[in-house]
Amino acid sequence: MTTSALNVLLQPTLRSRRDPDRVLDAIVQRAEQATGADAGADPEFVEGMRVLTRSFAKSPRLSPMGWQSIMGDLRLRIENRLRIGRLVAEHPEIAAERIEKPVFIIGLARTATTLAHNIIAKSTEHRGPALWEWMFTDIDRGEEAARRRIRQTERLVGTFMRLAPAFKVIHPLDAAKPDECNYLLPHGTQHLARVHMPRYYDWFEQRDWTGDYEYLKQALQVLQHGREPKRWILKSPIHLDHLPEIREVFPDATIVWTHRDPITVIGSLCSLVESSQLMHERDPDLYAIGSTWLKIQANAIERARKARVDWPRAAFIDVPYPCLAAEPHQKVPILYERLGATWTNMDAATLGDVLARPGIGRQHEYELTRYGLTPEQVEYAFGDYARLVEKMRME
Repeated sequence: MTTSALNVLLQPTLRSRRDPDRVLDAIVQRAEQATGADAGADPEFVEGMRVLTRSFAKSPRLSPMGWQSIMGDLRLRIENRLRIGRLVAEHPEIAAERIEKPVFIIGLARTATTLAHNIIAKSTEHRGPALWEWMFTDIDRGEEAARRRIRQTERLVGTFMRLAPAFKVIHPLDAAKPDECNYLLPHGTQHLARVHMPRYYDWFEQRDWTGDYEYLKQALQVLQHGREPKRWILKSPIHLDHLPEIREVFPDATIVWTHRDPITVIGSLCSLVESSQLMHERDPDLYAIGSTWLKIQANAIERARKARVDWPRAAFIDVPYPCLAAEPHQKVPILYERLGATWTNMDAATLGDVLARPGIGRQHEYELTRYGLTPEQVEYAFGDYARLVEKMRME
């Protein structure tokens, strides 16, 4: 009811999407004023944002509330990019910060990557950027500045969770807790989870992603500058599709790859995407969700399996889903050992706190047939991957 009422109130604002270039130019100008940076120094980034803005604007199902939400998100992403660029220019020593042996947690969505991230990133030896740090990346400006940014992020998160309450179970957000890199990375499937945009998908399938991972490294250098260096723990489903770029930019990275039966994964993922699109589109096309996300995830698995051949075998740690979901107290200490980290009593207490969080172990309702899919279609799309997952063990 709230969503419907807001869409009626915001209907006049939807007219601005008729000229998406003008909308983007205005956002960029405001971002320059807010950060004191010059977007002209980063033309490739701006043009990528232009492609994204045009793609959103062309969506026939886009709702007024969705358009407003998207423009707000673009503003934050552009401001953050300009802020990081200005900081690196003003403080050249930031570029000398060494990002050593970062851990990338990858895997299909809904494979307990969030659970693994919440546990590993909270170790005293590790650090995972909090949601507010991804959205307002900056050098240390003191506790009051941090609290102000956290409150700002909490307001944004609170609005989203009220409008998409299903996420309280599916993927709860907390401004002060570690979250996914896609809140920083400019492009990727995170945008397709909001609006169905086949042309945007085709566009980013052809682009070079190396610059995005260099930007990710810059952001980590900014967050590390002037603070105690720790081992970075990073996580996003996007990373599964970009192992070559990760190896180029972070050659000493360790990859923690979580695995789960894709038949279970796809139904759950489609339900998550539907919840997101309901906030941004009128009457999301459920069959389009099914076909699109089956293709995205199957392609990502195929590419990742091919790409890992070029990595040292020791760089990968494979973690079957049951190890985290059914045997965490036995298997997580083994995972720490494989990472070269020390398992402590504090880590054991953190594991207990994470497992006790509301929503852990609870499943939201979904059915493959709701999205026009069958188990046979999913099994065919992933080839022998499902059989490999079934045989996996973590010793």
